[in-house]
Amino acid sequence: MNWRVFTSSRTSSAGGRQADRLPADVDLVHRIAEQDRQAFETLYRRYYRRLFGFLARWIDQSDVVEEVLDDVLFTVWTDAAKFEGRSRVSTWIFGIAYRQALARLRRTRAEASLDEAPEPWADDIAVERWELRSSLAEALESLSADHRAVLEMTYYDGLSYREIARVLGCPENTVKTRMFYARRHLRSVLPDFGWKSRARAGSEAV
Repeated sequence: MNWRVFTSSRTSSAGGRQADRLPADVDLVHRIAEQDRQAFETLYRRYYRRLFGFLARWIDQSDVVEEVLDDVLFTVWTDAAKFEGRSRVSTWIFGIAYRQALARLRRTRAEASLDEAPEPWADDIAVERWELRSSLAEALESLSADHRAVLEMTYYDGLSYREIARVLGCPENTVKTRMFYARRHLRSVLPDFGWKSRARAGSEAV
């Protein structure tokens, strides 16, 4: 189901009156459990951009990201009654998104592609930036799915170890261990992707 169509089917005439009283996420989920479409619209608008950005780091095709995002929102709509309140709503939703993304990746076996290479006439700075982004993306791709998830949820999404543990469904100490090995792995592989040589070249040029 295309939830953008679903959420745009209603008007927001009451929005101005309620702008100063935004409902809490947990209240929205409880209302969604009772099939309250207006509550779902509010939650949709609140999380759409964040979820899109989160999924886009795992899936490189925007149309596929939209499909997975629809699946995530459908799950929120159908499973809202299952939310037990033992974690923040955001943790619960991102946990759904994480599992949906992994399921899609396993199903398609699609490897995330890098950004398109710059055109031959691009300036040197643009080329260097593209190379840096590409090498970092390659380094992240070399991580296991579990290690990459912990790293990205920490630095991109700002989640705590406890929140990540709830998203992934594992002990907090496991999250800490995965972070340790993810950082160690990146330190060992980044030179292979040219980071050491670039850093040395930059320091020599100063």
